[in-house]
Order: sequence, then C-alpha cells, then structure tokens
Amino acid sequence: MPAPDHILIVDDDPGIRELAAEYLRRQGLQVSVAAEGRQMRDVLATQRIDLLVLDLMLPGTDGITLCRELRSPGAPPLPIIMLTARGEEADRILGLELGADDYLTKPFAARELLARIHAVLRRTRMLPPNLAVSEPVRHLAFGDWQLDTTARHLLDTSGAIVALSGAEYRLLRVLTAHPQRVLTRDQLLQLTQGRDADVFDRSIDLLVSRVRQRLGDGVRGSRYIKTVRNEGYVFCADVQAASAPREAAP
Repeated sequence: MPAPDHILIVDDDPGIRELAAEYLRRQGLQVSVAAEGRQMRDVLATQRIDLLVLDLMLPGTDGITLCRELRSPGAPPLPIIMLTARGEEADRILGLELGADDYLTKPFAARELLARIHAVLRRTRMLPPNLAVSEPVRHLAFGDWQLDTTARHLLDTSGAIVALSGAEYRLLRVLTAHPQRVLTRDQLLQLTQGRDADVFDRSIDLLVSRVRQRLGDGVRGSRYIKTVRNEGYVFCADVQAASAPREAAP
C-alpha cells in the first residue's frame, strides 16, 4: 500500500493548526505542523512533504517571503495552498502571483481544505485529460514566444527567459492547448485551479492580466489573449510544436 500523502500546515494559530491537522489525519493523511518559518524549514529539510498549507500572516518571516523562497530558482517543486484571513481579491491573487497553487480564506471548513488538497495534488500529478497530447512536446511556439513545458517558462525571440508563476504557467498551458476556442471563466478556473467560481471571484481576470503583461499583450488590440464579452477568453495565436529552444543572445 502506498504511503499516505504528507501535508505540512504552517499557521501561528494553534487552534486552526491542530484542528485542521486532526481532521486531515482522520481522513488518512499524514500531517506535520509548524508555527512559523524556521519550524517549516526544519520539517522540509528532514521529511518528505507532498503539499504545504501556508498562512499568509506569520510572525517573523511572513508567508509571502516564505512562498517566494520556496519558488526561487533551483528550489524543489512543492504544491502550496495559501491561507489568508482577509477576503480581498488583491490578497487572493497575491498568493497566485507568488506561485501558490490555490488559496483558502479564513475561516474555512476542514472539509473544504481537504477538497482543495486533493484537487491540487491531482493537478500537480497529471494534466487534465482534455490537455493530453498524442506526443510529448517540450516547446510550443506562438507569435514571438516559445513556451517551455518542462522548465515552465517563456522564451522571447532572443532566447531570454521570462519566468512564470505556477498559476501563470497553468493558465497559459490551458490556453495554448485550446487555441481559437472561447473558454469561459468557469472552465479556466476548473482547469487551472480545480474549483468553481463564486459570483465575486475575479481571480481568473487578474491572472489573465498578469499573463498578458508577461506576453507584452495589451487589452486593446490584444495579439494573443482576447476577451470575449459575457463569455470568457480566447487564445487567438496559432500554436505549433518547436523542435528546439531558441538560443539565448550572447
């Protein structure tokens, strides 16, 4: 029997930390806990962790800094669900911009945390079926760009690397897998974050704006991502497999 997934919860509130850990353990998961960044680093250095639940507001080194640290070049990949006590959409998108895989606003139900954990683990271990391709393709070319699907970054015409957060990469990968097809916000949210949107959820719109900035794409006269009013977005560039990456300029 395979070992259960190991979840690390980092939160300075002992009530939230222990109640969530107890519930997840009852559901068959292995759980470790930490109250702040130093304890988190100790656990990560000594144990195999499959997913991190990270509070945005922590004493000492805050969750923003820790998330940046975990997403720095060379750091091993680790799925992250960010916790925040605030419901502002700017706080929600901040975690995605930093490279978090999902977010959850406090107070939350333990069952919702469990559902988010399972959804993130599924997404990180396999592409959705409708993104499957008949042959593995590492480099996708469109317009002035190439998308490296292994390193998960963009290459411009000179071969310079443009870094992408995990959320930015997933959105761009979904869009390039379905060129010339209108995708609704609900579809994009399901494919990139594995959940449904609520009526006030604008995280996809904000994420599209971030990806447009990476591509140098304006809202008016967009070359790559066009808004379809009352429907969603369409990736309007032709996408082709590229045999080799562009070489960086000297």
